[in-house]
Amino acid sequence: MTRRRIYLMRHAEVSYVTDAGPVPDTDAVMLTQRGREQASAAGRALHDVAIDRVVTSGIPRTTATAALVLAEMPGTSPPVEEWPDLGEAHAGTPADISAELADSLMVTFSGAVGRDASYLGGETVGSLADRVNPVMDRVLADEAWDCALLVLHGAVNRVILSRALVGEGVFLGHLEQSPACINVLDHGPGPNWCVRAVNVTPYEVVPTGSRQTSVERIVERAAALRVGPRGSAG
Repeated sequence: MTRRRIYLMRHAEVSYVTDAGPVPDTDAVMLTQRGREQASAAGRALHDVAIDRVVTSGIPRTTATAALVLAEMPGTSPPVEEWPDLGEAHAGTPADISAELADSLMVTFSGAVGRDASYLGGETVGSLADRVNPVMDRVLADEAWDCALLVLHGAVNRVILSRALVGEGVFLGHLEQSPACINVLDHGPGPNWCVRAVNVTPYEVVPTGSRQTSVERIVERAAALRVGPRGSAG
């Protein structure tokens, strides 16, 4: 039996919302100090794994996370590939998360949704899947690798995990993807998947802290800036 392994990570912590409000260009955000520590912890957890392919979206927060993970692993690392079609879902209005858009975002990431659900009024789940799945098909069709590290994004990871769990056509938005988390997926023989682990966080092996999701924290931060101390726009 031939079965290959994918370690599917989300990038480490960044800050999408500053004191001035949501960051207009989310592709430009960099890892926080805590994020760098999270990525290094993931690298230490994968220390003894023989990775022979590394894939990122090319967005700085994924390439930086991959570099920190690989720095903790011995030997020579394979080159880091950049696949732009694996970039995060495109938000409609990243600079202004209104209450209505926040509600829509929460629905998208609170359960199983169809292809028409959108990310902050922007790219739909269907559009995201239509660009992510063909890339995954190409990666899986290449038989030259045995164990791959993919460092991607929360919504992108959900597309891949949803496909592995239930097939294409459904987006399981409630599969939490914490910063620098590791998912473990085995693929094969044929089109078969075996999902071995989801959202493992080496820096907090047993979650004991906040019960908020990553999306909830972003929405809460944006709402706190939108509403001033007297209920006015802030």
